[in-house]
Order: sequence, then C-alpha cells, then structure tokens
Amino acid sequence: MKVYIEPIGKLINEFSKLPGVGAKTAQRFAYKVVNMTDEEARAFSEAILNVKRNVKYCKICGNFSEEDVCDICKNRSTETICVVKEPKDVIAIEKLNEFDGVYHVLHGTISPLDGIGPNDINIKGLLSRISGNGVREVIMATNPDVEGEATAMYITNLIKPLGIKVTRIAHGIPVGTDLEYADEVSLARAFVDRKTL
Repeated sequence: MKVYIEPIGKLINEFSKLPGVGAKTAQRFAYKVVNMTDEEARAFSEAILNVKRNVKYCKICGNFSEEDVCDICKNRSTETICVVKEPKDVIAIEKLNEFDGVYHVLHGTISPLDGIGPNDINIKGLLSRISGNGVREVIMATNPDVEGEATAMYITNLIKPLGIKVTRIAHGIPVGTDLEYADEVSLARAFVDRKTL
C-alpha cells in the first residue's frame, strides 16, 4: 500500500538524500513545499538552480566562488595559508574576524579505511601554491579527529623541509567547561597545546 501519492513520495525521497535529513524531516520539508505559493516554490527552485549554475570552486584555494578566483584570494596577503577540509570550514573561521590570510581547501582528508589517499585530496595544489610564492606560514586547521590529524601530519612532513613554518590550531577544553566533564582526549590535547602566560 502506498503511503504517499507519487509526487510527494518523490519529493520526500529527494529531501531524504540531504545530509542530516531523516524521514520525518524530509516529510516536513515536502509538506512545506506542497503548501508554498507558486511564487515561493518558483523562488525556492530558482535558488537551487542558481547555485548549481553560478557557484564553482576558486582556481587558487578551492573555496566556493562565483568567479574563477574568490574575493579572499584576490584581496589578501598570501604569506599565511590556512589549510581546511571543506569550504564550510572557511566560513567558520571567517566569522571570527581574526584571520587575515588566505585559505586552501583540501576537499577531504586522508582516510585509508575509506580508500582516500593523499592523491585524492587537494594537496598538490597546496604544494604548488607554496613554491616560490613568499609563503611564510601554513596553518593546519583540519578537524581534530584521526583523519584530520593524519592529514595535518602528512602535509606537515611535506612542507617542513621547504623551510616554511607549519602550525596547528590548538585543541582542548572549551571555555566554560568543568575539567571533570571533559573527555580524556580533549584534556590530554589541552595539556599538549598549553602556552606560556
């Protein structure tokens, strides 16, 4: 027995393909679309098509851009490059208004269990950017998980012989957390990354 009529079932199926969207959320999204006016539905579908037509990857850093080169690469000093896993990580760092260098998006991390090796992510692009371009520091800002740490170490081993400073963002105890509730990995990392006051 069919639970949904075909158009709604197809829409629920498409929404459920999005990351983090389960069956109930997909159903709510589909019902919201059904109840939209034609104008709202047209604007929604046009926004999706517009993203597909106009968003590409920056040829230099790999971040999202409407042009061949993103505004960050066009307007900032290239002495410091912050290496991140995905474009969404660029947005997270930009919100801080603390970093005035450029980025390099790897589009993944090394994960042998998933069949992802160094040649499957954007490491070659990073190395070509560093060669003879006045880069003084590379900041490794990959996630503090096994894959992120392995990727950071792999890239560090490639860059250090070039005489370029390589740093890693600090990880540890979040502000406002009681030590007794911190997990052992975060607490250990906080000790390793401690700094002089």
